Amino acid sequence: MPNDSLTVSPGPEPRTVQTDDGQILKVPKGWELLPPGDAGVTRRVKTRGPSWTVKEKKGRRTFSRGVWAPKDRIAAVKAEFEAERSTEAYRKKQASAARSREKKQTQYVEDFTDSIVQFLNFDQQYSSLAARLAEAVSKHATPVGSGTVARTQRISIESRAASAVIAWMRHQTTAYDHMRIPRVKGKRREVRRMLARESQELLRKYRKGMKVDLEKCPLAIAVMSEG
Repeated sequence: MPNDSLTVSPGPEPRTVQTDDGQILKVPKGWELLPPGDAGVTRRVKTRGPSWTVKEKKGRRTFSRGVWAPKDRIAAVKAEFEAERSTEAYRKKQASAARSREKKQTQYVEDFTDSIVQFLNFDQQYSSLAARLAEAVSKHATPVGSGTVARTQRISIESRAASAVIAWMRHQTTAYDHMRIPRVKGKRREVRRMLARESQELLRKYRKGMKVDLEKCPLAIAVMSEG
């Protein structure tokens, strides 16, 4: 199997991995683990020949644990990248790419915040609160790499905005973070659905323009505490 490129999980012992079918493999002699973090080096190492990509699933998320590959190949690729990255042309390219990413991120934050305001659809008398709530949710949800629903591309931005608001309220306006939820399959999801209904009911009051005691309302208090 050293001649095959595989996707595996960490093994039970050092320098071992486990295949999808449960087979335990020893890492070939002369191979080393390239840690995650440098996508360029990782891509080039993997395209140069066989390698074992290590991924570990925890809950619903999958984490990269690096790539096993021949030590000399990893060293050669790192040397190539070091030489390339030391050039002025590379630095200019990276600076341009950074500016482009920043511009794209800024536009996305604006679009996402607008989508939140539209989802909230608060009565005019609560428009200021809606704007502050949208800013608070967006600030939490939109950072690159945050892993929140706002960063997924699988659903529309409108759906992302709605989900982000409910998620923010779950942590900021309910007792969710302090609940002791039984480790029973589906129970946490059930609790989240219940809290989501409560959050939607609270939002409905603001949408309908109903009288709300802002000094006692958990939503208003949470928003004001954001500064």
